[in-house]
Amino acid sequence: MAATEGLDSVSASVVSRREIYDCKCIFCKIVTQEINTELLYRDEELVCFKDIKPGAPYHFLVVPADHVGNCKTLTREHIPLVEKMMEVGKKMLHQNNLTDPNDIRLGFHWPPFCSVAHLHLHVLAPVSQMGFMSRLFYRINSYWFVTADQLIEKLNALPDDNQIK
Repeated sequence: MAATEGLDSVSASVVSRREIYDCKCIFCKIVTQEINTELLYRDEELVCFKDIKPGAPYHFLVVPADHVGNCKTLTREHIPLVEKMMEVGKKMLHQNNLTDPNDIRLGFHWPPFCSVAHLHLHVLAPVSQMGFMSRLFYRINSYWFVTADQLIEKLNALPDDNQIK
C-alpha cells in the first residue's frame, strides 16, 4: 500500500480504537485528526507528518498512533516499535529521493528536552543543508538528542521491563 492509499479506512480504525489516548496531547489529536494535519503516512500503529518548525529541508515526525511517553518511559519491549518508526522515516525519505544514509538524521530529543511528551522520531534530511541552530538542536552525542540507533542500544542494555534512567 502506498503511503497515502487507504488513509480513510485506516484513519477510521485508528480513531475508533483509541487504546491509549491523552486528550491534552497535540500528537494524539493529530493522530485522531482532531487537529487537521496532512498525514504523509498512516497505518494502524504509526503516523507521519511534516514538522511545523522544520530543522532541515525535509523534516518529518513519525509518532505512534497510541500515546506512548518519551524515550525514558520505554522498555526493551518497545524496540520493535522504534525499529518500525525508523523504517517509516526511511521510507518517507526514499519517497522524496533522499537515499544517502550519511546525509540523514533519525533521532529523539532526550527528556527533559522534549517539546511534546508523546514519543516522536525526528527524520531530517539532508543534514548537509541544516543551519547552525538546527545542527545544534539535533546534534548527535549531546545531552538533548539521541539517534534512533543509540536509543535501541540503550533499550537492549536494559534488564527486562526496566525503563531507562
